[in-house]
Amino acid sequence: MTARRDDQANEGYQHRSVLLDAAVDYLVTDENGRYVDATFGRGGHSRLILGKLGQDGQLLGIDKDPEAIAVAGELASGDSRFQWYHGSFAELDLALERQGWSQVDGVLMDLGVSSPQLDDASRGFSFMRDGPLDMRMNPQQEPSAAQWLAEADEREIADVIWRYGEERFSRRIARLVVERRQEQPIETTRQLAELVAEAVPKKEKHKHPATRAFQAIRIFINRELEDLEAGLAAAVDRLAPGGRLVVISFHSLEDRLVKRFMRDLARGPKLPKGIPVTAEQEESGFQLIGKASKANEQEITENVRARSAVMRVLERKAN
Repeated sequence: MTARRDDQANEGYQHRSVLLDAAVDYLVTDENGRYVDATFGRGGHSRLILGKLGQDGQLLGIDKDPEAIAVAGELASGDSRFQWYHGSFAELDLALERQGWSQVDGVLMDLGVSSPQLDDASRGFSFMRDGPLDMRMNPQQEPSAAQWLAEADEREIADVIWRYGEERFSRRIARLVVERRQEQPIETTRQLAELVAEAVPKKEKHKHPATRAFQAIRIFINRELEDLEAGLAAAVDRLAPGGRLVVISFHSLEDRLVKRFMRDLARGPKLPKGIPVTAEQEESGFQLIGKASKANEQEITENVRARSAVMRVLERKAN
């Protein structure tokens, strides 16, 4: 399992966002522009963005997590250029309407679970720390991972673990979940991790057998891919000319979705063969900026989770 990192100390956590400087350098092209940090976390990116903005610049932070929003509220109280919205970036249109913004100069998405979430056993994201099997980025929403595993049928569990975790032993895992929950509820991360390890007959070197299953359940519970599709579409729709969408992803399913989305926009509309069109009609209104970027050796040394980070940038062409 991989995660982004944030540089705000919080209850003992001290983290630095992956690709922090590079992402903000790509994002901020106008010091007096309007920007969105669509995954506020603990404010690592937002603080650096604010440091690059002038007095007339504005920044909106968005996050599902109430703990993240508490940090965002503190930042907003000390900087009038910053505002926050509690919710998913899939709700970007609503968030911008509340701000009275029709367009923005840049949107940053740093995907996945953050290290403060992952490292807090009470949140239930990690098989490395025993805690309640929750996995919700917003604990106010239902169901939790434990609730879902208690109620879903065997086929649904297998399909989720296969689709979102690409786990080839998904059916074995689902079968054992259904068997064991009849004996006692599966309510902790340790219970699930041990169950998965028992169900998986072949172990991969240097990878915990529960890695794929935990990733899959987390993605499903939080509707991460559905939210990503909606958020990407809303972001490009709101970009002003010259505005940029910067996305950092941490696993292949996310990056594949982002790559295809940006590539298709940069290529322009697909028109049927034989239809006469002008060059302007074939031309795309978007362009890719640079190549996909990855964390450098120093970042990976500081945070092994950064090894899978990939950053992609899309720009709406200026008129």
